[in-house]
Amino acid sequence: MPMNPPPNLQRHLPFKLEALLQIVSRAGAETLNWWQKPLTVTDKADASPVTAADLAAHQIIVDGLQRLTPDIPVLSEEDADIPLAQRQHWQRFWLVDPLDGTKEFIAGTDEFTVNIALIERGQVRFGVVGIPARNSLFWGGKGLGAWRSQDKQPAQIIQCRTAGEPLVVVASRRHTSPEQEALLAKLEAQGNVERINVGSSLKFCLLAEGRADLYPRYAPTCQWDTGAAQAVLEGAGGQVLGLDGQRFSYPQRETWLNPHFIAVGDAPALMAALELGALDTDAGASAS
Repeated sequence: MPMNPPPNLQRHLPFKLEALLQIVSRAGAETLNWWQKPLTVTDKADASPVTAADLAAHQIIVDGLQRLTPDIPVLSEEDADIPLAQRQHWQRFWLVDPLDGTKEFIAGTDEFTVNIALIERGQVRFGVVGIPARNSLFWGGKGLGAWRSQDKQPAQIIQCRTAGEPLVVVASRRHTSPEQEALLAKLEAQGNVERINVGSSLKFCLLAEGRADLYPRYAPTCQWDTGAAQAVLEGAGGQVLGLDGQRFSYPQRETWLNPHFIAVGDAPALMAALELGALDTDAGASAS
């Protein structure tokens, strides 16, 4: 699929952008070979499901990244058993979710994605999110801009919108918590709020392309679930903040679980959450 990435973006990246987009596209195309067909589903140690589609996409991505940037290590959800003693010295690495939204994939919906992020010194620098069933790609990074390519059309710049009425809040289709539901109820009680339930990292993409305003997450995620989509959202002018108010980061630690966070497309939407004390809760201290 021709993506036509902006040529001026390339000079800011330590890899060939077109090649990275092609890797995501190939992995996404591979997942479609299993989509909406009978599947054998295996539970991993953490009880999350994995399918042949996850593993096939993983292999395509790892092989592609090793050819593209042989000096940058790859950390994938499907091969994350790398000791901290080894990876704590990584200054730069690829963070990969070969198929984000496996439960949606198994259910036959189109709300699953392929995610690749470049992490540098604990911060996300750049990311690509592919939506295979919709034949679309999102990519971007903080200070670099964000783009979307849909149905073989030339890439278009995307930007977060100015929040207004109604405030559009996105939430996970399958994962929530009492604290998250309480926050959403408070938001709805304060004014005109529309809630959209969406699977996978599509939630970030809705903010990035100006179709939603706020995504609070007080339920578990892992680093590979958020890195690529955070980069896209930040490139579009949005923010992802931990409950301490700081930019969401990706430090090397024993667990891959993220703390809780709030993603926002526009500052007024974030202020609406802050006024409700969304960042002042013990519930957000851990994603466990």
